[in-house]
Formats: sequence, C-alpha cells, structure tokens
Amino acid sequence: MTTQRRDGNVECSSPIEADVLMDYWLAALSAAAEEAVEVHLLACDECGDRLREAIALAEGLRELARSGSLQVVVSDQFVEHAAETGLRVREYAPPRGDSVMCTVAPDDDLLVARLAADLSSASRVDLSWCDPRGVEQSRMADIPIRADAGGVICQQSITWAKASPTASMVARLVAVDEQGDESLLGEYTFHHTRTIPGPPGWELP
Repeated sequence: MTTQRRDGNVECSSPIEADVLMDYWLAALSAAAEEAVEVHLLACDECGDRLREAIALAEGLRELARSGSLQVVVSDQFVEHAAETGLRVREYAPPRGDSVMCTVAPDDDLLVARLAADLSSASRVDLSWCDPRGVEQSRMADIPIRADAGGVICQQSITWAKASPTASMVARLVAVDEQGDESLLGEYTFHHTRTIPGPPGWELP
C-alpha cells in the first residue's frame, strides 16, 4: 500500500481516486466500498492528507456558494437548506419559451432561476446567457444534470444582480452531442428591473 521514498517520506502505491474520497466524505459509497476506504485510510497518511485537503476545498466552495456571489448550478436540497438556515432566497421560474419580470432587494441573500426542461435524452447540457439580441455573453459548459430532474436550478450572483441596471437577459439550455452539435432544450427571458436605490455598479455596453 505504501513505499518508502529516498527522502524518507512514505508514498502511497495505490492512492484512492479523488472522486471516491469525496463520495466517502459524503457517505455516498456502498457499505463494502466505505469499509475498504476506511481500512486504506487507517494505514495511509498520504491519502488521509488528501482527504483532509478535499474536505477543506469543498467546505470553502460551499461557503462561497452560500455567499450568493457565484453563478453556479445547485440542487433543490441546496436551496431548501439555505432557506431553512435563514437565508432569504428569491426565486424565478419562467415557463419554457416565455419571460418573467424580476428584481432583487437589498436584503436578498440568494437569487435562483428554475429552468424547466426535459433532460432525459441529454448527455451534456450547457447553460448559455445571451443579451436580448441573442449574442452570447457567457456559457457554463457541461453543467451537472439529472435526467429525471425536469430542469436545472441556477444560482445567479446576487452581488452582480444588486449592482446591475435595468436590463434583460436570455438563458438557454442547450444539449450538446458527441460531435459538438447543439439542440435547444429551452429558452427563458429575464426582464430585470433595478429597485435598489442609487446608481448601478455597471452599465450595459
């Protein structure tokens, strides 16, 4: 399991994969797999250190996501937990192919868009954000999806939203096949109205 290097340090000869370490920490492994990981960790300081580093990174990312400053795809459980812990969550769910009027308030903590779509036949999905002319401004490639989820939940940056002027943005869920060809799963328009007093932090080009 371990070998002694010339510098005296111990090196693991069969390190546990990073995704397995994360599944172990999240209690997502089978009982047999979990037991095997625990046996390995008891005898391997190197993999134990890697597990602690992965936990610290995951916790840091979780806190950053909870700050509302990230644009990231999240789960129902994340949104529910945020509300249960006292965060003020503002949600919008425009019908596919339609639009919604939206805004944010100074005391909002999270801004969430629920994008309904049939994901059952998609192996890769991108989330594209476009201006009203259809010009892509940003893209989240190969976002995490569940075929049975019935859509995607995207957390928009609350920091960005609070600083933005009145404007419209279009979200597009796009399925991408192995050849790179795209097919539209859903398009959703958000008409943001600035209601926070004071000038916006940025202006549209």
